[in-house]
Amino acid sequence: MTYRAMQLAGETVLLLPEKALYWPARAMLVIADIHFGKAASFRAQGVPVPRGTTTENLDALDALMAAHKTREIVFLGDFLHARAAHASATLTAMLAWRARHPDLILTLVRGNHDKHAGDPAAALAIGMVDEPHTVGPFSFCHHPDIAAPGYVLAGHVHPVYRLSTRLDSLRLPCFLIGPTRMVLPSFGAFTGGFVVAPGAGEHVCVSSGEAVHCVR
Repeated sequence: MTYRAMQLAGETVLLLPEKALYWPARAMLVIADIHFGKAASFRAQGVPVPRGTTTENLDALDALMAAHKTREIVFLGDFLHARAAHASATLTAMLAWRARHPDLILTLVRGNHDKHAGDPAAALAIGMVDEPHTVGPFSFCHHPDIAAPGYVLAGHVHPVYRLSTRLDSLRLPCFLIGPTRMVLPSFGAFTGGFVVAPGAGEHVCVSSGEAVHCVR
């Protein structure tokens, strides 16, 4: 896996091909839009979607922590997709994961889905905060356009970028980076994406799944 190191607000951060950001000085992973229980929510409405997305998300977190020393994870909103995400199978898997990482600090910046789904189970020991949640030079948010005192790290959009040739095109998850904010790609399995176009002063780094490439 090949990450991209860059300077933001005077700090070195790593853009990870696993669709996350790592802040080495704080040993912190930043995760946007993991949407635990989205597949369960669809199945509860009679939509036949695959099982196993919760395990896939948890395994992905474990792989990141194995690769990068991690003291804390900050989730940029939409931790749970809907009230159906409180299903017993989903909660059991999450509690088992939490039991393997008892010293890990977890912080959730509430997003729009969290307000509908309700806070995660207290046994998960997640610190709940509202946006903007400012630590050092960074303001951790769910919505990218919220007024905040620091450089904004946000989610919500699920940004993807379309790479095109004369004969074909490819949509890849991306980091949308501007002078005052960065929008992270959605981390969760089964979450989709919204095609973005960089505005003035913005640029895009895409994840191929194996490496991060800055393309605009």
